[in-house]
Amino acid sequence: MTVIEAIDLTKRFGGPSAPPVLDAINLSIQAGEVFGYLGPNGAGKTTTIRVLLGLLNPTRGTVRVFGEVPGERDAARARLGVLLENSGLDDRMTAFQSLDYHARLYGVSNRTRRIERLLGFVGLADQRDLKVGTFSTGMKRKLGLARAIVHDPELLFLDEPSAGLDPEAQRMVRELLQELARTRNITVFINSHHLDEVQRLCSRIAILHRGRIRACDSVDALRRGAGGDRIEVRFSDAGQAARGAQALRALGRLPEVTVEGDRLATSVDGMTAPEIVATLVGEGLGIEEVVRPVKSLEDVYFEIMREEEAA
Repeated sequence: MTVIEAIDLTKRFGGPSAPPVLDAINLSIQAGEVFGYLGPNGAGKTTTIRVLLGLLNPTRGTVRVFGEVPGERDAARARLGVLLENSGLDDRMTAFQSLDYHARLYGVSNRTRRIERLLGFVGLADQRDLKVGTFSTGMKRKLGLARAIVHDPELLFLDEPSAGLDPEAQRMVRELLQELARTRNITVFINSHHLDEVQRLCSRIAILHRGRIRACDSVDALRRGAGGDRIEVRFSDAGQAARGAQALRALGRLPEVTVEGDRLATSVDGMTAPEIVATLVGEGLGIEEVVRPVKSLEDVYFEIMREEEAA
């Protein structure tokens, strides 16, 4: 089931001559996905969420959430949970009152039991009767997350969910979202600058730059693709790596062979990996390891950003 669909989504502020904040965005997100939406400040991530929530209308294109145009039916909003960067909590309420107020709005049954359980899960059970105004940024973030899921939504929008959280709390957020996706088939849409968090959580990601999607795929596919069709060979010492590079260069079939210490790296454009290894073995070299490099999501992200800035 397609939960979120955007076709040619374009958003401008300030008239038809203004540059687009979102430029022909196309997305299709399925039920149960944890989808990461990455990009630098000003890329259009929060604007995308606001359009998907029905808080902004697109300038052009089509957007559907659960098959409907966002904001057209109030009943559809009960299926959504939202945590924006500004949590919008009332500082005059206690933690319990804040959750109870939202639970009443959504007609949650067994409110007290559910609220107590959520406060315990996010580590705020001992602060249930304290005013939100006394909370730290991290505590407010935890309470905001509890509020977003108090009514057991089917789709959860999170804007920088780990902002202001310490490492232990970040892990708590990851575990909660993984449990929701696994056990309740909830769909999660995450805006985040926290690349490690996204790599751990998300089944797919999109990378946004200047209002356009520059890459969209699974994390594994993006990392493998960024590594290219290359191999790295580790030898027993640096001298053998240098000899191996000399032997491969002499063949004249590989575009580039590099050496760093006891490692040799080359593309497999012109020779297959088995042919390269056979050549090195034929030279009597002591090969310790042959690997295909896989870049981190951070490497992929910054590589895309550099390419876009240079374009």
